[in-house]
This record gives sequence, C-alpha cells and structure tokens, in this order.
Amino acid sequence: MPAKKRSASRSKTDLPSTLERSPQKAQDTWLATHDSAVEEYGEGERAHRTAFASLKHSFEKVGDHWEEKGSKGPSDRQAARGGADARRSDRADRGDTAGGVDANASKKHLYDIAQRLDVRGRSRMTKDELVDAIQHANDRATAKARQD
Repeated sequence: MPAKKRSASRSKTDLPSTLERSPQKAQDTWLATHDSAVEEYGEGERAHRTAFASLKHSFEKVGDHWEEKGSKGPSDRQAARGGADARRSDRADRGDTAGGVDANASKKHLYDIAQRLDVRGRSRMTKDELVDAIQHANDRATAKARQD
C-alpha cells in the first residue's frame, strides 16, 4: 500500500519494509520521488509506482532490501519505456516488470546475485531464467523478513 504523505521530518515507518532495510540513499530516493508524485498525482498507487520506478534506476532488489547498482539506468523493458508509453493499455507486456531485479545487468552479475541468494540450478540457467529465479528468491526473502 502507498505510504501516507510525510511531514518534513520523514519517519522510517512511512517506508515500504524493503526500504527500511536498505541504505539511506535508497530511502531518500524513494521518499523524495514519492512526495513529489503525491503533489503531482495525489496519494495513491500512481505515486507509489512512480517512486519505485525512480528507485529502480539506481538500485536493484537483492533479497529483502535494495542495493545500489553499478550503473544507473532502467532495470527492465518496462522501465525503459516510461511515461505515457508505459501506461498504454494496448501493450501486451504492460506492467510486466522484473520486480526490482536489474534485468539489463550482465549474466555474470545476475549469476553472482543468484549465488548470494543461494538459487539452486543457477549454473544451467539462461539470463531470463536467472532474472525470474532472483525475483522469486527476493520475494521469499522479503516474506521471511516481514515475519521476523
């Protein structure tokens, strides 16, 4: 769910849980973008998606938190489109994102992330399979962290 509009003091409790476990720079990126999007679009899903889209240009989700990427840029085809083109309802792949996984990273980088997340069978996976496996491992790690 989208976070409530924050005051100038910005509390960590306003952040999505994955960002609470992430570096301050990731938190600041999400908060600044979300606040700006709330002013532009109002509170709701669109402001929330806008904040995550901005975050994904500089950070990637690894397990239950976000880490800075080696280079800035869109994390997947959906992020590369952006704007009105990404929102058009006639696109077959509309909304099909990699969930914070940097799908544009090299296969070696994805393999290294999969290794850190202990993804089984990673050595035989294609790049697309690694992206999917990392996304599933991230979801499991996030769910586990929310239970603790």
